[in-house]
Amino acid sequence: MLAGFLRFQRETLAMKCAGLTTEQLKRRAVPPSALSLLGLVRHMAEVERVWFRIRLSGEDVSYRWKQRPGDDLDFQTDTADPGEAFSAWAEECARSRDIVRAAASLDITGRHRGEDVSLRWILNHMIEEYARHNGHADLLRERIDGTTGE
Repeated sequence: MLAGFLRFQRETLAMKCAGLTTEQLKRRAVPPSALSLLGLVRHMAEVERVWFRIRLSGEDVSYRWKQRPGDDLDFQTDTADPGEAFSAWAEECARSRDIVRAAASLDITGRHRGEDVSLRWILNHMIEEYARHNGHADLLRERIDGTTGE
């Protein structure tokens, strides 16, 4: 059930970005915010990587765009390539799905801020993370061309 809700949230972000030009994907919400649809895609690729690969699986991989936790380089899209961003996001989502499928149970744990967190907690957190950013995506898309929904 959790994987299904997470899939729905991922599909919603993809839908919000569908059919837009590079310029539209990079359009910022309201200055001085760097928030854009392309920034959200890059951010969610980073979030997938961090929660499933680094925190849960303990993989020794670096960030894709960030230099350190808390910076916003994933949202800096002036020179970003949408093809690269969507490809990275798809790769990270696929890797996350593989990790979830291979998990012995939802009770396996990773580490976050010195605490154990279960796969169950991570899946719930990811649903919340996508849902929050999909709200942003809905507003961004409405501002671009009036499209709303899901």
